[in-house]
Amino acid sequence: MHDDDLVFKALADPTRRFLLDRLFEHDGQTLTELESEVDMTRFGVMKHLKLLEEAGLVVTRKEGREKRHFLNPVPIREIHDRWIDKYTERHVSALTELKAELEREPPK
Repeated sequence: MHDDDLVFKALADPTRRFLLDRLFEHDGQTLTELESEVDMTRFGVMKHLKLLEEAGLVVTRKEGREKRHFLNPVPIREIHDRWIDKYTERHVSALTELKAELEREPPK
């Protein structure tokens, strides 16, 4: 699977986005800390974290017996640059506004 596909797949799930949001707010959390914030089994959280790691969105570091999880925003930025930025150019924005104006219902 291509890197972009892994990132899109990882971001498609609301639980994984929630875990990324938690890491954005407080980076370097353990599985136990992340698990306490979701209504899911430890195994379920581990599966989500594994997919986030495979997509490169989370990196881990062992500290003694604990494994800490850290957000890696680089793949999200690469998705932004590749897929979002080019579609938000001035011309596309103008066409989007024109489309919205043309589709707007006339006042009664």
